[in-house]
Amino acid sequence: MWLLFARAPPPDVRVWPGRRALAFVDAVVWPAGLAALILGSPFPGGVVGMSAVAFCAVAVFRRAYRATFQNHRYHFTTWRWGRRLALVLAFGYALKLAVMLSA
Repeated sequence: MWLLFARAPPPDVRVWPGRRALAFVDAVVWPAGLAALILGSPFPGGVVGMSAVAFCAVAVFRRAYRATFQNHRYHFTTWRWGRRLALVLAFGYALKLAVMLSA
């Protein structure tokens, strides 16, 4: 027996001047960067690599549409992943500092 739990959609965000342009850049850069990583990999990706690049192309259009025309529903990817990356970097520097102070 399968039980499915649907999560509630995130609440609408507050729209401010300039948000639409920043959201469009955020929506395009992430999939384009992922496609560049896939295409620039040192080993041949074959069908899987080309499928992933095609998925990135579709994601660019879907994300750009949402960022431009449904801006109140768009959540910044850079903010979501940037916070986590900053936390990991801060933890790494704290470890480095602890090692330097204990030696």
